[in-house]
Amino acid sequence: MFNLPLQKKMYFIPGACLAFILFFTVFGDKGLLRIFELKQDKNKIEARLADCKIDNEKIKREIIALKSDRRYLESIARKDFGLVRSNEVIYQFPQEKK
Repeated sequence: MFNLPLQKKMYFIPGACLAFILFFTVFGDKGLLRIFELKQDKNKIEARLADCKIDNEKIKREIIALKSDRRYLESIARKDFGLVRSNEVIYQFPQEKK
């Protein structure tokens, strides 16, 4: 079946070994494509981590304000729960229809 001359066989065997090694270097479980995918995943996770850190800082500042700032607490009670003081008068206007 393979009746190649000896010189061509000498090139075929190293060439096949080289192709085999290159295949796994590029497409293998720890190949270049997998490394590229993992780097992309790492960058996405780092971006999410940065966003979460920013959100955590905002929440920490809000907790501190809720514990110590009475004006902030009052503004939350007015805005979210519609609370008013006993001596205040509330005016409600109907919303305009467009």
